[in-house]
Amino acid sequence: MFIQSAKLTVATTLALATFAATAVAQTTPTSVATDEAAIRSARMTQTQALARDDLDTVVKYWSPDITIRRALGHPIEGAANARKVLEPAANATPVDPATRIIYQREAVSVEVSPNWPLAYEEGRWSGHVGNVSSKPVIGGRYSAQWVKRDGKWVIRAEVFVALTCADAGCKAAALP
Repeated sequence: MFIQSAKLTVATTLALATFAATAVAQTTPTSVATDEAAIRSARMTQTQALARDDLDTVVKYWSPDITIRRALGHPIEGAANARKVLEPAANATPVDPATRIIYQREAVSVEVSPNWPLAYEEGRWSGHVGNVSSKPVIGGRYSAQWVKRDGKWVIRAEVFVALTCADAGCKAAALP
């Protein structure tokens, strides 16, 4: 009985080691570089969509269960709630384009795991009044966790931290 159990344990260990070696071998430097480029492209597309108020495109890059910590500390749980934050209130007057804040995000680094369908992104963000070429009124750093689901990279979590401000941007209150 002991010998059969030992043989089974050895066989199981060898099978798991072979599976692990195969799984790691399937991720190549080329695929990691391709995934990093895909994430950078997704971030750029999402940022451009934010500037156009194209919320359908913005949401495509979030997992449904996304967790976001906004720049001044406010939490958001779920893609539907995150979208609501970006939507104008139903009874609000149209936003004057000259006073609207347009957020820009720029990836500084992206690191893809060679072992799991996970990636980490760091970058800079800024809020501009009216258009992206105006002087930022608020800005800082962000980090994001990306996950690859069904062959597509989506954001599972983001943390934004406000570090700089100018003019009206300095009047916003941070969550203690």
